[in-house]
Amino acid sequence: MNSSRVAILSFYSFVNISNPEILLPKILLVGKKKLLKGTILIATEGVNGSVSGSYENVKLLVDEIIKLTVADEINVKINYSNKHPFQKLKVKIKPEIIAMNVGELDVYSLKGKYVEPRDWDQFICLDDVITIDTRNDYEVAVGSFNGAIDPKTATFKEFPEWVDKNISLLADKKIAMYCTGGIRCEKSTAYLQRLGFNEVYHLKGGILQYLEDTQNKNNLWQGECFVFDDRRMVASDLTPTEGSWLERDK
Repeated sequence: MNSSRVAILSFYSFVNISNPEILLPKILLVGKKKLLKGTILIATEGVNGSVSGSYENVKLLVDEIIKLTVADEINVKINYSNKHPFQKLKVKIKPEIIAMNVGELDVYSLKGKYVEPRDWDQFICLDDVITIDTRNDYEVAVGSFNGAIDPKTATFKEFPEWVDKNISLLADKKIAMYCTGGIRCEKSTAYLQRLGFNEVYHLKGGILQYLEDTQNKNNLWQGECFVFDDRRMVASDLTPTEGSWLERDK
């Protein structure tokens, strides 16, 4: 690992947090002391963030968050870049760490089954599996898995409405869902299980983990992957594509 490169760490955990306002100043203090940049969201349903800095410092922050939240599972993804993709550090309290607007939803208890990246290609090719992209329409436009259903949602808040209108499409199927880093598809599985669907699965770590682990060897992923930082899009080898902020400023 090149110590001069910037580590970009994305993480989330659905864990019940009774007093998120107590965590905010503690997390902010650690982040500022370690000169990190990015955004961290805290809610009663968990924590979600993307930060950049040295590998040692971003890892230290996540370790501290695990201690503060007592999370028994946290999804972490690390990439590297020559520059910070964020401008400053922000820590915010939100009603949800990823907005879905379906009322109280215990994602920690209701979430579906993980599918490991190495098993994803074989799983989504099964005849009784239906694959759904839980991302927004502009993300799907630049890349998706072959054969996946595009709900054509402008925001994640529209996904429950799409589900409600397509109940018959999902009936008697194993439902496999995916998103960029795992958080949206994980929350989607909890919503579907609350509706009574039992065979619900999601790609562990999302598209980014899949591309890293499999190198897209079967070419089931087509196109690029939209990311929510100044890289904008990454290729299947996870490098920023031409026209991204990092490429323009080299």
